[in-house]
Amino acid sequence: MKWFKKLKSGLSKTSSKVTTSLSSLLGRSKLDASSLEEVEDALIAADLGTASALKLAAAMNKHKFDGPVTSESLALALANGISDILEPVAQPIDIDAANKPHVVLLVGVNGSGKTTTAGKLAQQWSAMGKSVMLAAGDTFRAAAIEQLQVWGERTGTQVIAGKQGGDAAALAYEAMATATQKGCDVLIIDTAGRLQNRSELMDELGKIVRVIKKHDEAAPHNSIIVLDGTVGQNALSQVKAFQEIAGITGLIVTKLDGSAKGGVVIALAEEFGLPVHAVGVGEGVDDLQPFDAREFANALAGVDEEAPE
Repeated sequence: MKWFKKLKSGLSKTSSKVTTSLSSLLGRSKLDASSLEEVEDALIAADLGTASALKLAAAMNKHKFDGPVTSESLALALANGISDILEPVAQPIDIDAANKPHVVLLVGVNGSGKTTTAGKLAQQWSAMGKSVMLAAGDTFRAAAIEQLQVWGERTGTQVIAGKQGGDAAALAYEAMATATQKGCDVLIIDTAGRLQNRSELMDELGKIVRVIKKHDEAAPHNSIIVLDGTVGQNALSQVKAFQEIAGITGLIVTKLDGSAKGGVVIALAEEFGLPVHAVGVGEGVDDLQPFDAREFANALAGVDEEAPE
């Protein structure tokens, strides 16, 4: 499968970091206490976080290795443990046809890939026959407005945009009114990147959410934080900060091909238990795909796609 190969290639730096660290375990008849410490250290170094590392080491301790530990049996034991942590959070974005529009708010820090993600989601949902509208709520950057307009042209999607430096909350209100009037299936609202320690920017995000709720109390139906996979453990503090302001309902992790920190997806799942909707490993429209726990676990542990469950 083309996507699995791309995912495996994207996670290769993380996978190689883990497998190289665990190579000293090969040939042993079983994993003892010192082996488990090595497992924990290797997983923490790959940004899986302490809690996930301890849980996975314990799971591998219980794994029945058939004969001496081989690279294949070690990878499979690791993949099984990772998959168990990720299965409960692997949930696609569920567009409810009862909502006209179903509002998807994208938030996150600067450079996490929100605008590109908005465009890719618009393209994917348009291809499924849904009527989609985009709102260029990143009014700080002229480039973000232009970028979204390019996606709009490419996908035949209407883009609600204002002037650079305009009021983002007012733009969100206009987008809600227009999408409701037109009976759109989905409204995707892009927002400006903001650092979680800039209180005035976080206040503005709170205002955007309040304005959306004036139109529809239940909206935004999805409040998704887009995370740059290269930031590792910093992603956890980002989720905490944005959760307070925007009531985060799920995560999309992009740029997983950019570093050896892909293990942060597991740390996020363990820490927050929030749905992971999709992961991205490239610039192309098909490089953002719904999150599949088993596929991700196999790719990160270095197991072939056809590996037994």
